[in-house]
Amino acid sequence: MRRNELTKRALACAFSATMATMMLAGCSDSGAGTTGGDTGAGTDQTTAGTDDGSGSSANAGDGTVIRIYRCTYNTGSVDEAEVQAVEDAINARLGELGATYTIDIHDIMNGEYGDKANMALAGGEVDLLWTANWWSTIGTNDLYNSNAAYDLTDLLPGTTLWNSMPEWFWESARYDGKDMFVPVYKEGAEGYMIKMLDSNVEAIGEDPEEIAKAIEGEKDTYSRLKALEPYMQEALDAGITYPFIFANTPMFYRFYLDKYDFVDNSLMSQIGVDQETNELVDTILTDEYLEYCTLIAEWGEKGYINVDEELGGVVTTQTAQTQDWLFNWWTAVPNNEESEGRDGNQAEHFAQVTQNWGRSTTTLGSCFAVSAKSSPEVAAACVDFLGYLYTDNTVANLYTYGIEGTDYVLTDGLVDRTSGTATYNHSPWESTSVKAVTLEVGEPSDKVELYDTFNNGASGTVANGFRFDHSSVDAQYSACVNLFSEMGQSLEMGAYGSAQVADKIAEYQQKLDDAGYQDVLAEAQKQYEAWKAAN
Repeated sequence: MRRNELTKRALACAFSATMATMMLAGCSDSGAGTTGGDTGAGTDQTTAGTDDGSGSSANAGDGTVIRIYRCTYNTGSVDEAEVQAVEDAINARLGELGATYTIDIHDIMNGEYGDKANMALAGGEVDLLWTANWWSTIGTNDLYNSNAAYDLTDLLPGTTLWNSMPEWFWESARYDGKDMFVPVYKEGAEGYMIKMLDSNVEAIGEDPEEIAKAIEGEKDTYSRLKALEPYMQEALDAGITYPFIFANTPMFYRFYLDKYDFVDNSLMSQIGVDQETNELVDTILTDEYLEYCTLIAEWGEKGYINVDEELGGVVTTQTAQTQDWLFNWWTAVPNNEESEGRDGNQAEHFAQVTQNWGRSTTTLGSCFAVSAKSSPEVAAACVDFLGYLYTDNTVANLYTYGIEGTDYVLTDGLVDRTSGTATYNHSPWESTSVKAVTLEVGEPSDKVELYDTFNNGASGTVANGFRFDHSSVDAQYSACVNLFSEMGQSLEMGAYGSAQVADKIAEYQQKLDDAGYQDVLAEAQKQYEAWKAAN
């Protein structure tokens, strides 16, 4: 939403970053900035010290060694010999590109990663590490709150790394206006759709494309959901078991993203920023919450959803693999046909309910952090390396897939991991930009274009980049989170009669207030006003 301001900031920082780079690089003309970053980190950088836990990187010849910690998900164990082979190959490529630093990769199994990465950070034994906002011990909130991540704000503008992603991508990843993390470029927006099972659409004598047009032609979320009702009634009359399935998933804070930016996922629907007024509000007391909960209650009364089976766990994500449903919800992704593979390879159509939004949580599902204990030279080298990782196909493939002919083979120019030993095996989502790696067998040939279209078509929410720190009201916050599970979810899943909804919302709000909700709301509002003033 503040793209003009962001552009001005980038231009303003470019000169100072360039000058700092020249000082670090000693004005050496190595050509490292032509493919990787323009920080000059690929030139003559040396640091004293060894890998002794002192916080300084080990010295290798005339360059810096970047110690990298990454989590591995796709193998049963870490093959250290193959990791070394990959590391050697990447370093050889970096040398070809003019970089004088090298990398030292530490692959760690996901069950051990949090503890080992935390220990390495505390001991100064890591420079660059992979993380995500959903990690409970080594996540972005943990690193930021403990001052463990390096502030890259002044190092990034003007670099190849910076230019490899849309500006809103960076904005979504910010903490207090600072670039503390480097998001992996993949799907970076959030939006919601209705998906329909083609076979059952045809069974009720309708055309899925016409249904999609009817839904998307309505003016807002409520109207789009109401537009489903005639078709759900036809499905019920035809004996289809579940006209709509939620899989016991509350959807207000998802379906109403066009109206509110819900700034704390743990609080679900309890606070949000009004996208029109830019004010943080108690969303439980809004007209939209009443209309939504009433609508879902009516769906329960009419039999469009089976409330008991939803809340009882009978209706799950596995239900979508059956032929017992007509409509379901879907989180928009660049290639929505992925849903069909999850749902038993059944043909489906999709209709957009919300816009796709860049939010404070959307780009940090996979990212990198530089240790705060790193020197400025090491931090600049990390930025430069990530620039290569996000733009150079050879570096990206090695870091993600491993060694061609050993860990994978190329079949018609596509990565085929079924024919290699796959002793080194990572996924692009936790490795590099989707634009940098070679496509895999079975992926659409226009995958990169799909991702670019999806990401570039997103808008930043008004609160994009704001993060609520609830530490000063932690007890009240936890109580409110628990109350959502106790009552909020039931309201949003149709557990009460439509005539009861208004009274139940008032009861829910009173329970929240008794638990200290107003303290949480006031603290969130204070922080948001301060954030707005600074941004």
